[in-house]
Amino acid sequence: MCTSFIKMDSPVQIPFKSFIQLKPEEATALYLQIVFEFIKAIQIGLLPEGTKLPGTRILCKLLAVNRNTLIKAFQDLELQGWIEILPNKGTFILSEKQLKNKAEFTSIASQNSSKAIIGFTFKHSTILENPKETSDLPYQFNDGLPDLRLVQTDVLARLYVSKLKRQKSTKTWEQIQADSHLNFKTQFSNFLNLTRGIRISISNLLTTSSHEISLYLVTKLLISPGDKVVVASPGYYISNMTLSDSGAQIITIPVDKDGINTEHLKQICEEHQIRILYLTSNYHYPTTTSLSAKRRMEVLELANRYGFVIIEDDYDFDFHYDNNPVLPLAALDSNERVVYIGSFGRSLPAGFGYGFIAAPSAFIKELEKHQNILEPGIDVIKEQVLTEWIREGEVHRLSKKNKKIYKERRDYFVLLLKEKLRGKIKFKVPLRGLAIWVEWLDNFNLIKLQKQCASNGLFLPKTILYQTRDLTATRLGFGHLDETEMENAIEILRQSLDAIIAIR
Repeated sequence: MCTSFIKMDSPVQIPFKSFIQLKPEEATALYLQIVFEFIKAIQIGLLPEGTKLPGTRILCKLLAVNRNTLIKAFQDLELQGWIEILPNKGTFILSEKQLKNKAEFTSIASQNSSKAIIGFTFKHSTILENPKETSDLPYQFNDGLPDLRLVQTDVLARLYVSKLKRQKSTKTWEQIQADSHLNFKTQFSNFLNLTRGIRISISNLLTTSSHEISLYLVTKLLISPGDKVVVASPGYYISNMTLSDSGAQIITIPVDKDGINTEHLKQICEEHQIRILYLTSNYHYPTTTSLSAKRRMEVLELANRYGFVIIEDDYDFDFHYDNNPVLPLAALDSNERVVYIGSFGRSLPAGFGYGFIAAPSAFIKELEKHQNILEPGIDVIKEQVLTEWIREGEVHRLSKKNKKIYKERRDYFVLLLKEKLRGKIKFKVPLRGLAIWVEWLDNFNLIKLQKQCASNGLFLPKTILYQTRDLTATRLGFGHLDETEMENAIEILRQSLDAIIAIR
């Protein structure tokens, strides 16, 4: 997008409303939305270095926000090094050199951005801007990823090599692919029936290369532009991006200790024609709560009464620590209203995991048409290795071993939180997953905490920070940390919190 229209001596001419998109109805605090939108505009070159911004009184009218909200956003932008506020002179966008000197971490989107002018136009998505960040800091929190150091790569390597050596057959390659895929789907469907209580055959199952591809394919078939989709708030940022990019009109619904509010859902259904309810019923992202048994039945009854589809995302089923894991809605669905998507093998090395979709056979058949374009090839050796792992019970053995390790890590992480941050936080110990939802009892700015932690060697990505008028919370992943790393990370978190509260 050309930026030649910007006049440094007349900042009001900058069309801020065209690229600062605020959504007051969303859970994210308005001042944080302003911060993120300005950073994005700077990164993609809409606000070049040296640009003078209008005064706060003028800009708050342009953006239709309260002046105190805008001032708070500018304070954050200055603290992060994106702008410079000079008394009696104005507010200016900092140069790229100054930004690099001030930044301790950068977003993946900014790393991949290019300012080169090309000879053709193309669609540009602001929805799909990658919010993830990378950092070289010694200690890092994430939103709940497994520890790849625990992967038994030697076992996988032996299986892989043995399969390659035995790959001699008189069959054609197409026949080998078909047989291998059929065997894999048979074993995998049996595995899902056994572990998750669903009743499917291979005609009800589609396997994909990742959980994200599964969600993309489902939304492509189910959503038309303008369709109303209900999601929880706070919710999963990646799924919200995928749903929004498909053209869905997002309607948010609150979450409490029992999951989504079904009374609120019923009210929405009476006022709107709902196409889809997207939910993470067993382990809500990000709060880790589980949808109660009563509300599960209410959701299924509402879907049947009002005719909407339930996309049930069970992204973290692999990690549960009780002997009676909560079964998905798909196991209770007698009216074929649920499209169940999930992941398999999150503890395996990158490339070995799978995404999957379990749904009515006619829907699966249609999905396969689109998958054949998106993912035309089948990794025969990979499927054969995993088929053997499932058949021989290796997957169950590995799962049992990993759950023991991660449960010990969860318990130690909980102990450290109680010791180091007593009186400063509240949380519930989750029965599954690799993250804990922490609500802060004091009122402070999470961006300032992020900066303070970074200066002490601890990285807190923005994707785990949640702040609204009534909520200050963080989703802290523990699965990737050993005991020493946990101790150091939480100690830095405690020290950084004390520091920003002391200077308030």
